[in-house]
Amino acid sequence: MLTPARKVPNLDLPLTNGTRFELEKQAPDAFTMLVFYRGSHCPICKNYLEELGGRLQDFVERGVNVFAVCMDDQDRAMLVDEEWDTHNLPLAYGMDEETARSWGLYISSAREGSDEPERFSEPGLFLIRPDMELFFAQKQSAPFTRPPLGQLLDGIDFVKDKNYPARGDLT
Repeated sequence: MLTPARKVPNLDLPLTNGTRFELEKQAPDAFTMLVFYRGSHCPICKNYLEELGGRLQDFVERGVNVFAVCMDDQDRAMLVDEEWDTHNLPLAYGMDEETARSWGLYISSAREGSDEPERFSEPGLFLIRPDMELFFAQKQSAPFTRPPLGQLLDGIDFVKDKNYPARGDLT
């Protein structure tokens, strides 16, 4: 289990723009934010990532590097890149199940008759400090009820203004 104020595992994945995302090479002023989503089959993920993409500049202005991450293969990830209005939100794909589990994400299997991939992770959102220490973690076992982006931005402002520490570090 990942614990706040402790190091997170590295993540090294391809991006739909042809480059790579390497967590350990990120150098944000405040945080790297990882938004794990279920994949191209999920309409709730589509809505959330489109809203996030539309507010990406709000996060960047606060010193937050934002990436969306999924277990989709390249073909499915490129559908998201081409068909969803995620603006300039970087989309990482190809995460394997072992890596998803190392982040504590819930894993689901395809429902019969659905267009879901055989295996995929359920949503999660993590804020990671530049030194790779976990600051905030939110995971869920179903696609509903994502963290409201306005509240998240307000929280980031508070943390930065008050030098607020990671909580839950005694877990």
